[in-house]
Amino acid sequence: MITLLSSILILILGYIFYGTFVEKVFGADSKRKTPAIANPDGVDYVPLPWWRIFLIQFLNIAGLGPIFGAVMGIMYGTSAFLWIVLGTILFGSVHDYVAGMLSVRKNGASLPEIVGEQLGKTIKLIMRIFSVFLLILVGAVFVSGPADILDNIVPSISSMWWAVIVFAYYGLATLLPIDKLIGKLYPIFGLCLLFMAGGVLFAMISHNAPIPELWEAINNQQPKTLPIFPMMFISIACGAISGFHATQSPLMARCMVDEKLGKRIFYGAMVCEGIIALIWAAAGSSFYGSIEGLQDFVASLPKNANKPAIVVQQISNSWLGVVGGFIAMLGVIAAPLTSGDTALRSARLTIADFLKYDQKPIKNRLIISIPIFVLTFILLQINFDILWRYFAWGNQTLAVFTLWAASIYLMKQRRNYFITLIPALFMTATCSTYILFAPEGGNLPYYLSVALGLVVTITTLCFFIRSMKLFKANL
Repeated sequence: MITLLSSILILILGYIFYGTFVEKVFGADSKRKTPAIANPDGVDYVPLPWWRIFLIQFLNIAGLGPIFGAVMGIMYGTSAFLWIVLGTILFGSVHDYVAGMLSVRKNGASLPEIVGEQLGKTIKLIMRIFSVFLLILVGAVFVSGPADILDNIVPSISSMWWAVIVFAYYGLATLLPIDKLIGKLYPIFGLCLLFMAGGVLFAMISHNAPIPELWEAINNQQPKTLPIFPMMFISIACGAISGFHATQSPLMARCMVDEKLGKRIFYGAMVCEGIIALIWAAAGSSFYGSIEGLQDFVASLPKNANKPAIVVQQISNSWLGVVGGFIAMLGVIAAPLTSGDTALRSARLTIADFLKYDQKPIKNRLIISIPIFVLTFILLQINFDILWRYFAWGNQTLAVFTLWAASIYLMKQRRNYFITLIPALFMTATCSTYILFAPEGGNLPYYLSVALGLVVTITTLCFFIRSMKLFKANL
């Protein structure tokens, strides 16, 4: 329990102190007009109060990652707690804040446009394709996840029909103005999510749950001897750093009324997500008596089962009772629902930005959205475990592009670019090593994968140094 409570406290202190430092480095300025004030359109550029934007941002980013990813990631041992805390403060929150503020400065531009401006036209094209594919993949993952959970709660309705219902909601959320559906439902969903996290935390304290301390199981606990690096850093994605978040930040950048609100909206929402990840990592490692108990239970489940969904439901129902468990599960369902709907909305806006296609007429929104829905439905036919693995890698890889773009921007502004450069280097090594080593990637020997990952990282750093020298020479 000492590790869990200390970790939550460190996250809060990280928001107060390091978040303020990052805000000063970026140079947030209340005198600048935000896109919502300069160019309101009544559909996507809509001024909203900061607390509502915070809730929407929090729910946008708090999908299945900080819940499912944390439950599966804690099986590597208590090193997962370290990654969630340090990753959230130094990596994820910085990534989300800078991405969101860059969008504010660029009139609410979507992620590919922001990255492309810093990394060049070729990268912009790659980012457009990659980010749209990832957003559609997120939509598919976050249809499948809630549908499986709802099927377990109400088995009289099949998982397929729950998927249809979820998909229909996503369609409405993608097409309607942001303040009509998303802006009204998210506060309710937010209360369910906060109850879920608070309820599970209180249950662990009241049950005196045997949460492992950092010093007890920091070494690799994976029974399959999967290496902590890079596997754990990919498994726990949204609970520490997530490229998907940078696709969501422009949605809120288009609704902010003051740049000074960026810290509480972008940095703050990521810290809250880190707290949720800590709670679920602790719950997963203690509910079955130990990390080994969790591993044994997961191993006993059918191969095609949505394993983290079953774990989460068992914990909620057992610790919180029938009513509390039901409300908690609503929070768990709300998390992916509120990420999946805005993922498809972001896909629409990203394509519209690329095509310079006006999104005020509903006809124009439909023209872009229908192909997105079709591709999402096709991806739904793939097994959840496979979808999740590719989502996790693609998610972190997107963060790599964002961090490098942010580093170049800060360098050009003559600001402290190390706040994004160090995370960029680490995540480059992590993602390149993973795709070379993982079975769904190159399936190469481990040490060869690590060596090649370092080569990719050093090469990328050389390009950054070259860009920096060229910039200084042209001053």
